[in-house]
Amino acid sequence: MIRKWMRGLTALALALPLLATAPAAHATGAQPTAPVVPSVRTALPLSDAIDRIPVAEEHREGYKRDLYKHWNRGLIPSDGCDTRKEVILSEALVAPVAAPGCKLTGGSWRSAYDGAVITDAARIDVDHFVPLAEVYDSEPAPWSAARREAYANDQGSPDTLIAVSAASNRAKSDRDPAEWLPSEGSYHCTYAATWVGTKLRWDLAMDEAERQALLGLAEDCRATTVVYERAA
Repeated sequence: MIRKWMRGLTALALALPLLATAPAAHATGAQPTAPVVPSVRTALPLSDAIDRIPVAEEHREGYKRDLYKHWNRGLIPSDGCDTRKEVILSEALVAPVAAPGCKLTGGSWRSAYDGAVITDAARIDVDHFVPLAEVYDSEPAPWSAARREAYANDQGSPDTLIAVSAASNRAKSDRDPAEWLPSEGSYHCTYAATWVGTKLRWDLAMDEAERQALLGLAEDCRATTVVYERAA
């Protein structure tokens, strides 16, 4: 329920800038010359989605984590929670109590990467599904600081950020699916689809080893669909 509520707020937050910048019709009834085109959600079989991602060599030189400003003030500045805490709240199985300053107590979560049930928010990491270093490797051309910050705090998709156990997140580190997969085997198809959908959402490339690993997963995940919406 909380996650649906957060998604509704996300949709509203994304819509407001579009409404603010759309040209207004004149009193004569004239229509705007540049109507706002809504974002389109795309659904593809996993193998077809993989084929839409360009293959390119990675480029790690010059990467620094602080190139991607996180965590920002979140969608609801008045609640005192930054993006990280809002994701933790939205993914709770049992909602924690949020004290002033967004200090969380109680609650429970299930970590998709390893199946662990967690009852202490301090043991949760919010993972960038495609790690920041991997994003840097995969940018077709260097992103602006604003786009990097938008990725690092993306709540416009339920997939870019995920609350998982700190242990599983640190085991993953900045590795792609050719180098690491969750220990929870039943999550592999979803993991592959979410990875691919996030790369498509943000127009990121992949290297050949990553592509081959994903195609191998697609062989075992023939019923898996990738659903994504391109970031603004």
